[in-house]
Amino acid sequence: MSAVPARTTADPAISREPAPAPAHPVLAEIVRSGFVEGRHRGSLVLLAADGTVELALGDVTAPVFPRSSNKPMQAAGVLRAGLDLAGERLALAAASHSGETFHRDLVHKMLDEHGLAATQLQCPPDLPLDPAEAETYLATGEVRDRVTMNCSGKHTAMLAVCAQRGWPTESYLDPAHPLQQLIHSVVEEAAGEPVAAVGTDGCGAPLMAISLTGLARAFRSFVLAAPGSAERRVADAMRAHPEYVAGTRRPDTWLMREIPGALSKMGAEAVQAVALPDGRALAFKIDDGGGRALGPVLARALGLLGVDAPVVSRIGRSPLLGGGREVGEIRVAF
Repeated sequence: MSAVPARTTADPAISREPAPAPAHPVLAEIVRSGFVEGRHRGSLVLLAADGTVELALGDVTAPVFPRSSNKPMQAAGVLRAGLDLAGERLALAAASHSGETFHRDLVHKMLDEHGLAATQLQCPPDLPLDPAEAETYLATGEVRDRVTMNCSGKHTAMLAVCAQRGWPTESYLDPAHPLQQLIHSVVEEAAGEPVAAVGTDGCGAPLMAISLTGLARAFRSFVLAAPGSAERRVADAMRAHPEYVAGTRRPDTWLMREIPGALSKMGAEAVQAVALPDGRALAFKIDDGGGRALGPVLARALGLLGVDAPVVSRIGRSPLLGGGREVGEIRVAF
């Protein structure tokens, strides 16, 4: 058997040029016992109060699926379609709720108010999103349910406006449905750019892809919208009732409760968007969907926007455990 000759630097298959830098930088590192055992890459954009890009890490113009960070736009679409929601009900329409008892109770109440049944919801049956709540829920003998699914408030609002308008309720998740077409327009208007792709979210609803810059612009537009507009009504309801947007043990709730005027909404696959009342805004996505990096990256981004509040440190803390004790952390790398 003949030996395989070793390649030399003269071999055209070996390039003298350095490997290109990754398109997306490291946003967070996993540090255990002083050793970096992993990294989370991603993209992040910060907008100044006047809407200009203050910082861009990675490709912030490429489309991403914002997942549940699109929910404020979806709720605004429901309002524009004619459904009169306010307060906790409107906050729940924009929610990824934890499945706590007060969330489930309000979904049932909203269904009853609009003559709807839980069986008409087309979100999948699920357990409470909050792990502690899920343990309590299962301990009482409950099972996966559509109302318990974190998007049930959004689906209830969508069903309700369809029933009110005489639009088909059995196909309310079809991208060609009048409601979804309206939401599509709201997303484009808020983001200031065309929707790049339409997919299916985890709850079954149409999902519109926009850039991180467009997502930050959308949140900025909601906090700066004219009082009484659909966008401002959604922002005001979310900020007044953040526990209905998320839950009692969730960073979105803490942030909107403790930083006056902040609008915050996370999305699956490690997406986050925040706008401050003066128009400063941020949006980011962790490439691998690593939710454990969300808090540290969010805290660092808020700090770069000039936010200095105890809740930022609380959100940013992400310890690693070994043998039941703290041995490391998820730390930011920018």
